[in-house]
Amino acid sequence: MFRKVLIANRGEIAIRIIRTCRELGIKAVAVYSEADAESPHVRMADEAVCVGPASSSQSYLNIDAIVAAAMAVNAEAVHPGYGFLAESAEFAHAVTSAGLTFIGPSAEAMEVMGSKTSARRAAVEAGVSIVPGTVEPLRSFAEANTTAEKFGYPVMLKAAAGGGGKGMRLVTNSGDLRSAFETARTEAAAAFGDSSLYLEKAVERPRHIEIQIFGDTHGNVVHLGERECSIQRRHQKVIEECPSPINDPDLRRRMGEAAVKIGRAVNYTGAGTVEFLLADATYDFYFLEMNTRLQVEHPVTELVTGRDLVREQFLVATGERLSFNQEDIQWQGHAIECRIYAEDPANNFFPSPGTITHLQEPAGPGIRIDSGVTRLSEVSIHYDPMIAKLAAWGRTRQDAIDRLRRALDEYEVAGITTTLPFFREVVRDGEFISGQLDTGFIARFNERRTSNETTPAVEADLAAIAAALSYAARQAPLRMEPQRTFSRWRRP
Repeated sequence: MFRKVLIANRGEIAIRIIRTCRELGIKAVAVYSEADAESPHVRMADEAVCVGPASSSQSYLNIDAIVAAAMAVNAEAVHPGYGFLAESAEFAHAVTSAGLTFIGPSAEAMEVMGSKTSARRAAVEAGVSIVPGTVEPLRSFAEANTTAEKFGYPVMLKAAAGGGGKGMRLVTNSGDLRSAFETARTEAAAAFGDSSLYLEKAVERPRHIEIQIFGDTHGNVVHLGERECSIQRRHQKVIEECPSPINDPDLRRRMGEAAVKIGRAVNYTGAGTVEFLLADATYDFYFLEMNTRLQVEHPVTELVTGRDLVREQFLVATGERLSFNQEDIQWQGHAIECRIYAEDPANNFFPSPGTITHLQEPAGPGIRIDSGVTRLSEVSIHYDPMIAKLAAWGRTRQDAIDRLRRALDEYEVAGITTTLPFFREVVRDGEFISGQLDTGFIARFNERRTSNETTPAVEADLAAIAAALSYAARQAPLRMEPQRTFSRWRRP
């Protein structure tokens, strides 16, 4: 096992990796920007190295600075976490060229699967269905126009070099195609340094299902089941659960086998996620993309399978075989995760940076918190505004929902606006409880919340609640998260 590992990331994922390092007896080295000098992940690490100013392009995305830091502290390996350089083949090359181990897939696998168009080609060659569309980048607007007419509207324009909703546009008619094409190209170039786009037929009201896979250097590739990731804002996930509410063993088997085929096609090692769009009515599924890294939502898979994915990453990186085979994987219970963001959902999830003046995180049976902040932490404008992940496990999906409701009600944050009140409403929403989910859930949820008329009885209840909250706030002003924006979403 490694003696010292540098973690090329920040926040809650850096802390998550540090904890596994401690369990394995590995010294953990953090990197940080000047803005993060007092961050919890820096204080928790055995050593820490400043890699540049606040701007991520000059710090967490600075390959030369991070590799130099690893060499300076005599680290033997680098764990990229997720985000920043986690899916950069260039970074993986730089790490291995310096004589260090990259805790992740090979740079070659990342190059194939990191490009959405080459990933689609690899899926086709592996015999896995893809959403109808192009497998090569579009060369011009004229080609985009011809291709859209061929497949028929609506279509999706997507950045070839990256994901996370950047460079992605839904186009419903030919009149909107040119502006969407130019906007998506500009956004893709800014986000990924590559303006290449591809086009695919839009699958209307799909579920977004992903399969967790794991490979080792001995040719073994195993899947650990599916995660339902359909609840998204701006094409980014905010609630994930394992298993999917569909919970169909035959569908899991077929999707798992397809994901393993793709992993084997690129000799994949380490943790990776193969993402699919699922037509809920027919259970037809189509390869969407592959994330060549650990996922934000890995805790729900860990809770249901009992497997420590970060620990497994370390073991595989040292050349060991996977500690489990496909027959060993069992799925017990149900887990749901909410990504807690410093964002204002009532204002299109606009970021809400600032200082956390009060923080009380929930606990109790079946509750897991992966947090990157403490009281008085500064939520910076420079980085992703996720502050924590709250996951709840239960024997059944309803048990998990009940625990998640309780945990969300216990969770207190002041000083910034967060997505907590939004999630408190979602987990009480009938459509969510029924499990009838698709990627348009949040839009419909917001429409329901704004169109529902408040009855006189509910108005009276809300008035009583408001009076009680006002009194409690006067008694302990720092214990209440500001709810001004969400008052119309609060239920008795």
